[in-house]
This record gives sequence, structure tokens and C-alpha cells, in this order.
Amino acid sequence: VQLQASGGGLVQPGGSLRLSCDASGRTFTDYNIGWFRQAPGKEREFVAAISWGGGSTYYTESVRGRFTISRDNAKNTVYLQMNSLKPEDAAVYYCAADEGVGILKADSRGVDYWGKGTQVTVSS
Repeated sequence: VQLQASGGGLVQPGGSLRLSCDASGRTFTDYNIGWFRQAPGKEREFVAAISWGGGSTYYTESVRGRFTISRDNAKNTVYLQMNSLKPEDAAVYYCAADEGVGILKADSRGVDYWGKGTQVTVSS
């Protein structure tokens, strides 16, 4: 499956952005989808994930209550709504697809496909 992330940009602290991950090429509902991010000089970290049917969602603690992951299987798209953004949220955000459940446990080792990242900058 091919993944394309979009929606990044520059936003002030406290602002909002919605990222999209558009998929093509294979059956979208075969995959659990996750978002990861990587800031300069830091390791890539898990942000959020959603099960293939959308019934289960998972978040890293630092974004819980501020970010919401959702998916529209009819549009082959996963969204990451990011509210109350903080400077520490600034990073390149990547979406990823996993046929297994590892991604739902914040584990990227089983990821089958990665999309190109989209830059999120949080600055006044």
C-alpha cells in the first residue's frame, strides 16, 4: 500500500492542525494505521494508532486528550487531529501501515509500509 501524509505546516502554540494519510494500492482495511513523529536529533516516536475498523485507538501519553486519530475507510484515509499544539510537538510526522497488531502497541518493527513525512512546526 502506498501512503501519503499531508496537512503539516506552521502553527502557533495552542493552535490546531489536521494531518491526513491517504492510502492506495491495496485493501486499506487490511491494515492498522499509526502515526509516528521524529524531531531533529531525536529518535522516532509513536504518536497514535487506530485499528483496521476504527474501533480501537491508542495514544502516547503526551498527546492523549489533545490529538484524535480517526479513519474513513470509504476514502482510504486516516486523520490525526492535533489540538492545543505545543512546541514539543514539532516534528516530521509519518503515517505507517501494519497488517499485524504491533503498531497498536506502539511497536514499529512490524510496520509494512511507511509514508513520506509531513513537517509540523509549532512556533510563535
